[in-house]
Amino acid sequence: MERIRNTEAWGKLESLAANVKRQHMRDWFETDPSRAEKYFLAACGISLDYSKNLITDDVLSQLIALAEQRGVNDKITAMFKGDIINTTEKRAVLHTALRNFSGKPVMVDGEDVMPEVMATLDKVEAFTNKVLSGEHLGCTGKPVKRVVSIGIGGSFLGPKIVSEALKPYRDGRVDVTFVANVDGCHIQDVLADCDFEETLFVMSSKSFGTQETLQNTLTAKAWFLAQKSSTHSVSEADIAKHFVAVSSNVKAATEFGMAAENVFPMADWVGGRYSLWSAIGLPISLALGYDNFRAILDGAYAMDEHVQTAPLAENLPAILAMLGVWYRNFMGAQSHVLLPYYHYLRGLPAYVQQLDMESNGKSTTLGGQAVDCGTGPIIWGSEGTNGQHSFHQLIHQSTLPIPADFMLPLNVPNQDDTHHAMLASNCFGQTQALMQGKTFEECYADLDGKGLSDEERVSLAAHKTMPGNKPSNTLLFEQLDPKTLGALIAMYEHKVLIQGAIWDLNSFDQWGVELGKALGNDVLDVIKDLKPLDSVDSSTASLVEKFKNAQK
Repeated sequence: MERIRNTEAWGKLESLAANVKRQHMRDWFETDPSRAEKYFLAACGISLDYSKNLITDDVLSQLIALAEQRGVNDKITAMFKGDIINTTEKRAVLHTALRNFSGKPVMVDGEDVMPEVMATLDKVEAFTNKVLSGEHLGCTGKPVKRVVSIGIGGSFLGPKIVSEALKPYRDGRVDVTFVANVDGCHIQDVLADCDFEETLFVMSSKSFGTQETLQNTLTAKAWFLAQKSSTHSVSEADIAKHFVAVSSNVKAATEFGMAAENVFPMADWVGGRYSLWSAIGLPISLALGYDNFRAILDGAYAMDEHVQTAPLAENLPAILAMLGVWYRNFMGAQSHVLLPYYHYLRGLPAYVQQLDMESNGKSTTLGGQAVDCGTGPIIWGSEGTNGQHSFHQLIHQSTLPIPADFMLPLNVPNQDDTHHAMLASNCFGQTQALMQGKTFEECYADLDGKGLSDEERVSLAAHKTMPGNKPSNTLLFEQLDPKTLGALIAMYEHKVLIQGAIWDLNSFDQWGVELGKALGNDVLDVIKDLKPLDSVDSSTASLVEKFKNAQK
């Protein structure tokens, strides 16, 4: 592919950026009463006000031209067709097939994968119903009351955050807890609250060999085998009633003691950070009930249809992606902040952080060349209004632009009007303050009559001045129900795909993650004396020695 800086649109965007930096959004709103209406989109239950961005019609036109010149529509089509777009691992990228309810086949290597997808969904539904109805019994004949989901990365983060975000929709018949960190404190704390007779463990690892997940599952197994009641001592035969797996490695799962019929498959064309739509979502189904899990998939499918059919100028993920490219490559932004004004959605920034940074945190193009522009930004954020009393200070007065996505449900189940009105007013007030700021003259006038000398007024007014002109998007939804959440997550998935296409990246491998895993295993072998100390660098060797001495 042509180098991005050689494209016609890139040069035009550079010229436009120089001009835009000399302008202020406050003036644009004053001269164009229709600006908010012009820069507004709605699809799949999500509304986007992107009028508070440093863009003009010319900027938007050239961003669309850049996306077209970089083959964005072709990349979207290729992904949904099942083409091998993960070129370094020679795999299709088909998380979208997991929520494909069109009735149309999806071909991989000449085979339609949809029968397997639908069979897995049927299996998740059947098992969910068995557990929630009390039909699935533990080793002493008691139904399941507690589910402990063990995973790491995408197999942990997606199910956990979705289950948290949809707390008002939980089924309530079982309590679902998530464990990821290999730090033994976490699994031990969870096990301390478990009754072995009523606990089901769901182990999620495609290979059944992920270091952290396997160790936590082995710890849970050891704890389980040590349990007994007045009438029953646990044996290996009981494992099959209390442990299930989401994995491609059926052999390893059955050798562990799980029943083959309770191993839920994962295809190699599903990446971990895109996997909540697969059997990895089993804990979501157990927490919310299968119908709500299916509604999440329905929402994502609706966004899949939208991204494929809407023109770029009317395409929610495309607009967000192009705005991100504008700030990252032309306006000097290094990070992007997500600000959900809804307590249950507080985990979304961490989810998008993994999705975006693991996908587009790359420095090599698909052709193997070093990139010639900035790529994935740092993604961070927290819930509103808490952030207003801490890091919002940086957003308001930092010299770097920090684009922000504000998110707010217009209605919240069982929420009183006063609380929600205050939440909404803070959300809207923050976007207004970021856009318009407060001039030195306004701050100076406010200090009139405060008993300050003119010198003190000038000095304090300088500190209180807010430059404004800080960009933000506002995403609204009627209510954060399962279908809307599915659409919201899929929207960010497609935003990542489109930005990766513009930057000419493979958004679906993660070699940096793989190196860290490999070296972690090597160091563990050194700690266990399976490899010599001099097989690692001197700094790591010194740290290992200190650790081993402390262990003694």
